[in-house]
Amino acid sequence: MGHLHQACIQVLRQLELVVEGIRPGDFSRTSPTLGGSTIGQHIRHTIEFFQCLEHGLASGVVNYDHRAHDELLESHPALALSALQSIRRFMDLHVSDRAMALHACYRHHEEETQEIATTYFRELAYNLEHAVHHMAIIRMGLREEASYVQLPPDFGMAASTLRYQRGFA
Repeated sequence: MGHLHQACIQVLRQLELVVEGIRPGDFSRTSPTLGGSTIGQHIRHTIEFFQCLEHGLASGVVNYDHRAHDELLESHPALALSALQSIRRFMDLHVSDRAMALHACYRHHEEETQEIATTYFRELAYNLEHAVHHMAIIRMGLREEASYVQLPPDFGMAASTLRYQRGFA
């Protein structure tokens, strides 16, 4: 398994630790620090990006705009945990790169998508960076809503930041 897959698996496992350690009420409580969103919403959002990639791999087309926005996933930690574990199982089976297309619409006033050439590995890298970004936000929410949840010291930190801090940049 390559470095990219290992990094994604590590991030997914870190998210699992949060979901396993948080009380259900804290998972779905709105947070002023998070602009009125919840820890569960940020975890659901992250999960759904990985799910879009998983579903798009079969057809070769991924579209992150077509997320489910599943309210059950953001309010029930057990469902979020199951989804994270499912994504890890999928990733264990898909370790080679392949060409894909990204369909995306970057205008808020129309629905027409643009097709962008990409690859499975490029989209995994995007999902990894996207997850780390949301994990940094989740970390802030946990400080306010669930400070009892034990986080790894590198939770929500990009690999490049960690290398810089350790003098490897």
